Amino acid sequence: MNGLIAFTKKEFLEQVRSYKAVIMVSVLFLFGMTSPLLAKMMPDIFAQLTVQGISISMPEPTVLDAYGQFFKNMSQMGLIVLLLVFNVMLSQEVTRGTLVILLAKGLSRSAVIMSKYLASLILWTVSYVLAAVTDYGYTVYLFGSFSLPHLFFSLFCLWLFGAFLLAVLLLASTLASGNYGGLLLTATVMMVLMIANVFPAFQKWNPVALASDNITLLTNAEAIVGMSVTAWTTLLMIVLCLILSIIVFRKKKL
Repeated sequence: MNGLIAFTKKEFLEQVRSYKAVIMVSVLFLFGMTSPLLAKMMPDIFAQLTVQGISISMPEPTVLDAYGQFFKNMSQMGLIVLLLVFNVMLSQEVTRGTLVILLAKGLSRSAVIMSKYLASLILWTVSYVLAAVTDYGYTVYLFGSFSLPHLFFSLFCLWLFGAFLLAVLLLASTLASGNYGGLLLTATVMMVLMIANVFPAFQKWNPVALASDNITLLTNAEAIVGMSVTAWTTLLMIVLCLILSIIVFRKKKL
């Protein structure tokens, strides 16, 4: 337990020194601030555009449009930033051999895996919560007070998908070699899941739905039941990824 706490503190310190924390917090905060602003300004932007003398008009933006922009930014660019920031969360130390000394001093391999995941999950959580709070406050400022059904659950689903992505990346990093092997393997897994999500039979169990159906949760109460099943399935997948990561890393030669 002491090894887990000490190594997690070391991971936090490395996140600060390598500017990972600054990048994550800054980029997600920017998404939280600009999403409602883009939704508010979009009709004015299109009003200035003309195609062969034909003007383009859009309906007055709503709070739903603001959150549609937020979920779009976070599920696309936000998750890409998450992958790029943590793509070498394990492989870099394995390649450099810096873990050998710590393991020789008694640090367990399971503590290494759990510390890596906990540190990345906490940074993702802090950055995401800051973005969500900023987005909410700025949406109220631009659109006035509002109430959207199931907003918290919709936000939670996207956060959970980010947690799943980190677990898959950690497992991929234990399986693949090189600094970018884990990232490529994770991208492959995500491509397979996105293709599988095309088929209705797999959608209920596919974690990708957590990052693609957020607006549906705000407009369709019946989607809550199906998404709850997806959320529980994703939680089980996260636990499975962590268990497999520990098993693989214990057998890995450093």
